[in-house]
Amino acid sequence: MTKARDIMTRDPACVRTSDTALDAAKRMAELGVGALPICGEDNRLKGMLTDRDIVVEVLAEGKDPRAVRAGDLAQGEAVTIGADDDADEIFRTMSRHQVRRLPVIDGHDLVGIVAQADVARALDDPQVGDLLEAISR
Repeated sequence: MTKARDIMTRDPACVRTSDTALDAAKRMAELGVGALPICGEDNRLKGMLTDRDIVVEVLAEGKDPRAVRAGDLAQGEAVTIGADDDADEIFRTMSRHQVRRLPVIDGHDLVGIVAQADVARALDDPQVGDLLEAISR
């Protein structure tokens, strides 16, 4: 069975809790991604930050993106997956939490990111439609 470590993007870039929303947005644009893990100064995962978070929580609220810190946008504990969890478990976790990207943890270390497309490639054809439907509600 395919494991998270087999399909993840390794060594993901992070934004620090102390980085501004503007720094995070520039980093996302530079990397061509719509989400980045938020890592503390201790290199531990603190949450996930999406481009939507920046738009809704910062810009739409009239806040200055140079003043809002990424750590201020981390909401609760991040939904994660273990490096040795299989594609079915990743599917269930994405569906349950309706997320398109999952940080992959090995012990306490962030080792990768699994995206919806990664999982879709690892699942049987009938399951792919189920994944897309479950996440898109």
